[in-house]
Parts: sequence; structure tokens; C-alpha cells
Amino acid sequence: MKTKNIIACKESAQGTNHLYAVDPNSRAKLEGNFVIATDEEIDQAAESALQAWQTFKNTSGAEKGKLLRTIADNLENLGDTLVHRAMAESGLPEGRIKGERGRTCGQLRLFASLVEEGSWVRATIDTAQPDRNPIPRVDIRKMYQSIGPVAVFGASNFPLAFSTAGGDTASAFASGCPVIVKGHPSHLGTHALVSQAIADAVISCGLPNGIFSSINGGANEGSMLVKHTAIKAVGFTGSLAGGNAIMKATYERDEPIPVYAEMGSINPIFLLPSKLDGDQNSVADQLANSINMGVGQFCTNPGILVIPPSKNQDSFLEVLGQSFDALKSHTMLNEGIYNNYESSKSKMIANQNVRSISCKSTDNTWSAQPALAKTTAQEFVKNPDLHHEVFGPFSMAVVCDSVEEMKAVAQHIEGQLTATMMGTSEEIERHTEIIETLREKAGRVIFNGVPTGVEVGHAMHHGGPYPSASSSKYTSVGTDAILRFVRPICLQNAPQSILPDALKDHNPLKIWRMVDGAQTKEVI
Repeated sequence: MKTKNIIACKESAQGTNHLYAVDPNSRAKLEGNFVIATDEEIDQAAESALQAWQTFKNTSGAEKGKLLRTIADNLENLGDTLVHRAMAESGLPEGRIKGERGRTCGQLRLFASLVEEGSWVRATIDTAQPDRNPIPRVDIRKMYQSIGPVAVFGASNFPLAFSTAGGDTASAFASGCPVIVKGHPSHLGTHALVSQAIADAVISCGLPNGIFSSINGGANEGSMLVKHTAIKAVGFTGSLAGGNAIMKATYERDEPIPVYAEMGSINPIFLLPSKLDGDQNSVADQLANSINMGVGQFCTNPGILVIPPSKNQDSFLEVLGQSFDALKSHTMLNEGIYNNYESSKSKMIANQNVRSISCKSTDNTWSAQPALAKTTAQEFVKNPDLHHEVFGPFSMAVVCDSVEEMKAVAQHIEGQLTATMMGTSEEIERHTEIIETLREKAGRVIFNGVPTGVEVGHAMHHGGPYPSASSSKYTSVGTDAILRFVRPICLQNAPQSILPDALKDHNPLKIWRMVDGAQTKEVI
């Protein structure tokens, strides 16, 4: 296994300091001492990316599609070598890693299809009207173009799908932006394998080597990377503290740049009476399994359950507690996440207005015990400390005595990635005021489902108001993720010879365009 940094698709090891990965199950050191990138290597990566961008930004959709498909092929060709290393570094089971590899390759190929078709640039043309009165109209044409080199940070909880070749890298490459990835310190071997697969794809496709680099390091290396003048945007998936630190670093630049940070949330689920009055066991198992999925280490993990007024409140919470009691503990991703989970969980349960429903003792082996607590709606509304995310298999039942209290809970939650309402169609129709509030608070509103599970497609929006994300306008999942790394360019009265193909009269790309207010593929 290669343990060096990759600078402009070539191995580099100028530094003398190293990192190593740890198996969270055995807590043993894994093979490989990975060289931490030096300041000079980070500077070289950034400058190489900026130079390569001059070519890559004009690369055709067909060429970018070939790159993305080749990366996917290379990842699959790594076979069990990649799967077993990712399992060892994350503690996640084989089925989960193979599923995540499939998702990673699937989104690479989805973006390949997007750029090969080409209409994503949203070409818009207002043709000249020299005879218009009282003022003639000039020829105006607009489209999206890439913004420059992008810094990507690997995520702790998705070693493949949100890391080195994840959605940030795929969408940045699709837009025509070079990428520099800082691998997550927990997944150094996985990062190295995937980085080499990407570098090999760049070289085999004959693209400029500078469009890809990967570095090892910690907070200092990450800060230097995002402060480099060549970097024009940042993609990040992780904690609120981590996202805020990156945003702070970019604010200190002479030229501030956008940070697209997805930072998690408590993803409230609002239950309606039918869910308490019907098959309680089925509902309780559905909720408990969702909360414990992936050991609760999903950004869409349901952190609060809003319990409606019902004669069956107590019996439902008892059944839900039994579902939690039946869950098994599983190893968390790393020591830091485990310690933070135990600390945050204990702090929640220590509140005098919170009562534990299910909370087993831990044996301190990085293995998280699922936990359920409850509080009143009144206490939740007045105590912001109860709104904080507990990253792990924990949820808080917020018990309401009236619909008005449910409304108050909805109004007092912060920005969320998701919010869910579960009930019959007739019940849901009677609670439109809560639904409207949830639409203001969340990026995705779910009905009669659970939020754990984010489809990679065209309609998906995985983002939300702060603090769930740095910008509610953009998504980190789905084809619209490409919009983070582009900006509109408007060309007025430009000669045909200098127009990009997407804006030329004869439409050589044969893409859909908006011409004089109408969608068409026709020539002008």
C-alpha cells in the first residue's frame, strides 16, 4: 500500500511526520505510516491545480464523463482490497462497505451521464432585437462555468461515498474543477487506495495531472489548504465545529470563498396519534432501527421524536423503550466519536428534566449502547441545550400535551437536513401549519418514512438552513451538487467565434437551451 501524498497525480513524501490508522474493533494500529504533507507540497498541489484548471475548465463533457467512469471502474477493480481496508479502518460490516462502494460508483456514473448530455450548464439566450421600441435589445447569453480548484475534506462516517471519490469530488470534476482532497485521519489506507485509483484514471484519460492531488494531515494542513489563494471553494461533510472552523479560516482570506459544509442535524420525527394508537410494535421497531442504523452515525439520524397527545403515550414509550433494549451495541468509527457520544449522551440524561427510558452501561470498548430518553415539550422549548445533536444511536422523545405544544416544538428547532411527519393522510392534512413550519426549517420533508437513507438522484436535496449546512440553497447529494462549483457567466454581443459551444447559434452540443424564454434544442 502506498503511504505517500499524491501531488498532481505523482507520489510525494517530503515530510518527516507520519500518521497511522487504527482498527476501531481491536484498537490495534493498522499497516502503514502515512506521510503528512508539508507546506511546500500543499502549495505545489494548489498551484498545479490552478494551472491545470486553465485546460480542464474547457474540457468537453465527453472527456469529463470518461474520467468519471474510469474512476468508477478503477474503484471496482480494487475488489476486496478496498473493501477489507475500509472495513478495518471504520469497523463497518462488509455489506455496508460494498453498498457504499456501489453508491460511490453510481454517483460517479450519474455525473458522467449529466455532463455527457450537457444541458446542466443551463444555457440561456436572449437574441438581439435591434428594432425593439422604445429601446433595442442587445444579444445576451448566459451559462454556468467552473470556478477553479476545490478543496475536499473526507468524512468520518462514509469512508467512500462522502470522502476521497465521493459526491464532492465527483461533482467538482463534473463541473471542470480540479480537486485536492485531504483524507480523513481515520481512513488513511482507504484514502490512499482511492487516491491512486483517481490519479491512474486522470493519467489514462490524458488529462492534466494537476487536476488531482491528495494530502494527509490534520487541522493545520486543512487550514493551510483552504487559505491558499488558488482554492476557490471547499466541500466538507462533518461536525458543526469542523465546518465552522473551515468557514472561519476562509473568512481570514483576502478573497473569501464559499464553503459548502454539511454539518448534521437532529432530524425531528413528528408522530401523529394513529402511530401511537395502531401497531405500536411495528412503529417502535421502525424508529429504533433507524436511530441505530450505522450505529447512529448518519447525519440524518432521528435525534428527537415528537410524541403527540394521546391516551397511548405511556404505552407507546414503553414499547419504544423495549425496542431500544433489544438493540445490540456496535463499534463506533473511532475513539473521538465514541468519547463524544458518551459525553453528549450523559450530559443529556443528567438534565433534571430529562428521564432515561433505555440506557445500558458501556464497557468502554468504543462500542455504543443505543439510548432513549424523554422530556416534555415545555422543557424542550425553553432549554436550547436539549436541541444539540448527539452523534450516535441516541434519541429524545419530546412528549406533547397538545397540538399547540407540537407547533411550538416545530417553531423552536434550528435548521435541519430533514424533518418527518408520520400519520394517516387525513391526519397530515389537518396539520398543515406544522408542515409549513417544517418546510421553513428543513431541506427535505418526509412523510411516513424515516430520514436515514439519501437517494442519489436528480430531485434529491441534501442540505438545509444553518446549522445543518452552511447554505440552504445547495445540496451535497444528487446532480444539483454540481451547482456548488460553478458560477454564471454572461456574454453580451459576443462574436460567434469566441462563444462556448453551449451558446453558439447552431447548438453543436445539441443540448436543451432557453432561447427567448422557451426551452428548445433548435438552432437559432
